[in-house]
Amino acid sequence: MGMTIAEKILAAHSGRARVSPGDLLQVKVDFTMANDITGPMAIREVRNLGVGKVFDPQRVALVMSHFVPSKDIASATNAKTCRQFAQEQGCIFFDAGKGGIEHTVLPAQGYVVPGDVYVGADSHTTTVGALGAFAAGFGSTDTAVAMAMGELWMKVPPTLRFIYHGQPGRWLRSKDLILHTIGQIGTDGALYACMQFEGEAVRALSVEARLTMCNMVAEAGGKAGIVPVDRVTLDYVRPVAKRPYTVYEPDPDASYAATYEFDVSKLEPVVARPWSPGNVVPVREVAREKVEIDQVFIGSCTNARMEDLREAAELMRGRQVHQRVRCIVMPASVAVWNQAMKEGLLEAFADAGCVVSTAGCGPCIGGFMGVLAEGERCVSTSNRNFPGRMGHVKSETYLASPVVAAASAILGRVAHPDEV
Repeated sequence: MGMTIAEKILAAHSGRARVSPGDLLQVKVDFTMANDITGPMAIREVRNLGVGKVFDPQRVALVMSHFVPSKDIASATNAKTCRQFAQEQGCIFFDAGKGGIEHTVLPAQGYVVPGDVYVGADSHTTTVGALGAFAAGFGSTDTAVAMAMGELWMKVPPTLRFIYHGQPGRWLRSKDLILHTIGQIGTDGALYACMQFEGEAVRALSVEARLTMCNMVAEAGGKAGIVPVDRVTLDYVRPVAKRPYTVYEPDPDASYAATYEFDVSKLEPVVARPWSPGNVVPVREVAREKVEIDQVFIGSCTNARMEDLREAAELMRGRQVHQRVRCIVMPASVAVWNQAMKEGLLEAFADAGCVVSTAGCGPCIGGFMGVLAEGERCVSTSNRNFPGRMGHVKSETYLASPVVAAASAILGRVAHPDEV
């Protein structure tokens, strides 16, 4: 019996010829990450371990992304703790104005490459599996062990295979594919599993779009997401990779816990209604209900890269955000922000009446720069819409792609792009 991509990566990093789902391994880690929320806890545990230095300062990153620029004393203190630790250890450090969201910055700058085992103290670390790496979120304590020792105990997850056939319609995006998938299997449908995405429709996606799909593996309960490496991957990785990498391919006789197949030509844009990423319905169905909104958020680690901003700006150019709606745009990284400025996208957003902010997470977690009040309703390109996720527990969030979010901002209600 052959092995899946995830199994091959974990076998290679644990010194074994083969592994199977359920095996407990001591795995060598290639890269680790924490942010301004999880970093201070990980730092405390690194110190509790009594090690003088992290295993490799150039393979440990601290990225200030959630509450930057600091919104209050507590967030300023967290950032200071991370900043001082990075200076002391010589770790990679991205401060406000220099990085952005870790799940965009680290792959874009070549810190994580195909074949890696990448451990992050954030559930959306799964995003980077789009590069053919085993990328998984862990708690701050586990991440501290990885930072200190360069190794971590892991259980090999089963792999679920998702195959997408056909050609998408005009407005169908990777966000719709992953939302549709979660709607089909449920928010616990991939519990502690690796979701492997493949098929004609996936191969046609950019790396940015694949990152979106792997990002929301967390919302299906998955441990990791992975896309087989192809020419598209290598064209993205080669110019930026900071070290050599290994491409792993699944064996033809690899064993999968389950296989799901979808014909994307039969799918249409969707939204996830409150209060679950699994509560997925076609956009047209909600559009018919004339669901009015108060806010639109175009941002987060799910959908705030250049491809996303270009599409949203194209819809908004020459139009105005509805007078009842505030629209917040937060690029995923400083590099994305700068490129969007050069291309005139930020001007298009500003002219339409959007608030354009610095790179970061902010509204996605109800942190700042877009907190919802009681009874308010938001269309967001982020990944979670649990009660209280973006603010008051009695606010509502609809998850959608950037084109659906832009159309909704213009019309003042949950809307299909065709309506614009």
